[in-house]
Amino acid sequence: MPQDPKLLRRLLRAKDRMDAASHEDWPVRRLAEVSALSPAHFARAFKQAFGLPPHRYLLTRRIERACALLRETGLPVSDIAFRTGWSSLGTFGRVFREVTGAHPGQLRLDERAAVQAPGRVPGCVLGAAQRPDLESAVSEKRRRRVGGTTSAIKSDEVA
Repeated sequence: MPQDPKLLRRLLRAKDRMDAASHEDWPVRRLAEVSALSPAHFARAFKQAFGLPPHRYLLTRRIERACALLRETGLPVSDIAFRTGWSSLGTFGRVFREVTGAHPGQLRLDERAAVQAPGRVPGCVLGAAQRPDLESAVSEKRRRRVGGTTSAIKSDEVA
């Protein structure tokens, strides 16, 4: 059953707040206030709209941020846990393992080993795979510059 667009905008407001500050505590009551809904209605509607209860969504956002910090920094695992909103290192480790299938320290070692010994895949290809996809934006700029003709784009790309 499709949800009301006004309700979806309210839910997205709460989801955006969680995304922007996933390290903060976001009890359902607080999220419901952001959405101007009752806590029970908010929890039901959020799960229906996004497929996860609000708390589980927040946990996955925290784990995603922790994975990025593990890959990109040399911070100790405990610092990463506290920076991403966990108050207990044990809970962080348990939930991290449930979501990713690996311990935080093991994930860091695996990521570093993959970068150092990529096997048959060249490093430039691995780097490109981790970059955001900007091809559509570049193609759109070329279309505007050339005047909207796709044949001109192909000849521009070949030249």
